[in-house]
Amino acid sequence: MNDDLLFLAGKNAFERIRDGGLSPEDVSVVAGAAGAAKWLVISELDKIIFSQWFKDRVKPLLLYGTSIGSWKLASATLSDPVSAIDALANAYIHQQYNGRVTPKRVREECRKILDACFPKDRIAEILNHPVMRFNLTAVRCRGVTGSEKISVQFLGLAMAFLLNRVSRKFLSIFFERAFFYDPRENPDFFQKSEFPIQRVPLDDENFRHALLATSSIPLVMGGIRDIAGAVAGVYRDGGILDYHPASFSPKNEKGVILYPHFATRLIPGWFDKNIRRRSADPEHMKDMLMLVPSPEFVSRLPFGRIPDRADFKTFDGRDSERITFWKESTSMGKRLADDFMESVLSGSIRTKVRRLEARPS
Repeated sequence: MNDDLLFLAGKNAFERIRDGGLSPEDVSVVAGAAGAAKWLVISELDKIIFSQWFKDRVKPLLLYGTSIGSWKLASATLSDPVSAIDALANAYIHQQYNGRVTPKRVREECRKILDACFPKDRIAEILNHPVMRFNLTAVRCRGVTGSEKISVQFLGLAMAFLLNRVSRKFLSIFFERAFFYDPRENPDFFQKSEFPIQRVPLDDENFRHALLATSSIPLVMGGIRDIAGAVAGVYRDGGILDYHPASFSPKNEKGVILYPHFATRLIPGWFDKNIRRRSADPEHMKDMLMLVPSPEFVSRLPFGRIPDRADFKTFDGRDSERITFWKESTSMGKRLADDFMESVLSGSIRTKVRRLEARPS
């Protein structure tokens, strides 16, 4: 039996799949997580899902992501998802930073990727897709977290970090959730938002700025100011509040939430990465099916691990080694894609699926 891909399902999704397998029509939402370079290892899985498995779908499909998760889903919404996802992966892999790395330089590199993968004349293609309905979140900064002066921003983030150790609810002092949505569907995500929220319809004018904002990692990349249609202010990475999105809980959608992911844990927010006790609420996971590389698959990757944004420092001055590592890991992801298609087409997913166990939050 192929042991490359894990199928981990919440209570409702597990029962549904064990009883009847999984078809494209069973899925109501596809989610995409933050995680920077980690995404590369599942990019082949994303390609086969959107180019082959969903190719004959007619019913609208909601897509929702933050940070790189939103970039990959936007790529999947273009007319040729294989070429679009390949272009995004290639552009991401070939980022190079020689000399001092500043937030301004990182933002410039991201703009280059944006221009290469999402030129202005193709935005309408995404917003008018006959089936896909694309949505993302960013955060609007409050107080000192909106400063572009590193020392001031660091102070604000440090306060947010410390208060978050007590409770996530304190992050509302520093950040507001900004949900940018496809106006054709206006999905009922975040009807019970635990943070202040604004809802902003996507259009030709604000799409690229929203996409940049949701990937603007604090201290690493400069924020995006005053997005059209949104409240004035500085916007940053949506992963701050929704690192591995789970709490959006689509109220009126009864289907499976398909979640290609690179880890078995769903981390609620950026500040929660090192709080092992804090994971997604089981209630938010009951309709999820997570597709995750198995430990056996990961052990066979170069260096026995998944690529990481920290590799820019690990391989500092040795970009060719990093690029080779990332390319090989991306290519090996084809095994995940093959495993998925074999499992859903043969029906063997019914015996492969396992219950998704949530850690207490």
